[in-house]
Amino acid sequence: MTIHAESPDMILGQEFLTWLWYRSDTAPGAFVDKHGEPFAVSMEQRIVVQGGEGDARETASVAGSLSPLREARFGLGTGKKVSRALIRLEKDEMAFQLTLKAEDFSLGSVRPPKIDSTDRDDDPDALLLERFYLLEVCMDLLDSLYAAFLHLRLSSAWQREVDEMGQWMTRTE
Repeated sequence: MTIHAESPDMILGQEFLTWLWYRSDTAPGAFVDKHGEPFAVSMEQRIVVQGGEGDARETASVAGSLSPLREARFGLGTGKKVSRALIRLEKDEMAFQLTLKAEDFSLGSVRPPKIDSTDRDDDPDALLLERFYLLEVCMDLLDSLYAAFLHLRLSSAWQREVDEMGQWMTRTE
């Protein structure tokens, strides 16, 4: 029998996604990018939580439009951590939606804002360059979130944040 210990990246990724869910639920507009500009974060209708190791690993996936995701939050209260989440980032008039995995920080199904191609000139590269720009904005927002998390995670304020997250996890609505 082989026992696979969780990697430090997986643990840090789960802590990040769990913290991000907590912060986006309690203060969705309290995030700032690297330039100090505010943006909003919300967890969308799909969250996966996991707990345990090896054969005892349990996974709960919650999905549903307009779902308060109570079952997934209940799973957090029993020791599970977020392993994958559908995240929405909003800045200015732009909205991005993406799936982020805790195990390797991989992105899936990234949806940048729609590009209005009617007012573009005849440059065939304009749409592609616009899409690259939007993906760069999205990555900058994610980088800002992770930097804020790491700053908090490595500070003495982390334990207080963990205590507040614990209260949030067990709160009933």
